[in-house]
Amino acid sequence: QVQLVESGGGLVQAGGSLRLSCAASGLTFSRYHMGWFRQAPGKEREFVAGISGSGARSDYADSVNGRFTISRDNAKNTVYLQMNSLKPEDTAVYYCAASTTTYGRIKNRYDHWGQGTQVTVSS
Repeated sequence: QVQLVESGGGLVQAGGSLRLSCAASGLTFSRYHMGWFRQAPGKEREFVAGISGSGARSDYADSVNGRFTISRDNAKNTVYLQMNSLKPEDTAVYYCAASTTTYGRIKNRYDHWGQGTQVTVSS
């Protein structure tokens, strides 16, 4: 079965950096577009970034554009989210997701989800 396992979350001070990883198994990774979403307490899950199956195209939420970078290594079946200049408002559980149809912002178009990794940014 498909598994997506996130790692790399933790506690960091404002202005710091973290790199999240999402290791995929049980699927032909290069055929899937990948996305990162996040969910803060009491809020809806929101799109952060997405990348096409080849890695040639990507999209970002306005709130993270210029600070976060999504990338993937299809040889390692892994997608990454490099997060720089972190802010307290970036605090959330971060989820990776896989889709055969989109690397965009619509949650319902993603077929598989990981369990999430907590990112906490202190002020």
